[in-house]
Amino acid sequence: MRIIINNQSMVPIYEQLVNQLKDMIINGTLPGEEALPSVRSMSADLKISSLTVKKAYDLLEEEGFVTTVHGKGTFVNAADRQLAAEARRRTAEDELSAAVRKAQSAGMTDDEIRTMLDLILEDNS
Repeated sequence: MRIIINNQSMVPIYEQLVNQLKDMIINGTLPGEEALPSVRSMSADLKISSLTVKKAYDLLEEEGFVTTVHGKGTFVNAADRQLAAEARRRTAEDELSAAVRKAQSAGMTDDEIRTMLDLILEDNS
């Protein structure tokens, strides 16, 4: 498993870990019922606090991506692709909503925001 932590990023380390593990689960790199490394092992490998890894694992469990069995470890839930895709859509929607709020607080009109979104979509096509 390859996890890359960017200590210079504005994204908190636990979120970086959650996002990368979610991606691995969704794209099948981490198949259902596979055990994740122990909290201690992951924290040692990544040279981060075990509390950070625990927080990431807890968030993944809250979102239904993993299940923790005390004394045995944390395991990837059998892949429900539809659930995983919905979680990704929800995240994208939340981020897009935050961007719209930021644009509105900068004084942009709805039409200006739509035009900007259209331009971004064209650039990414």
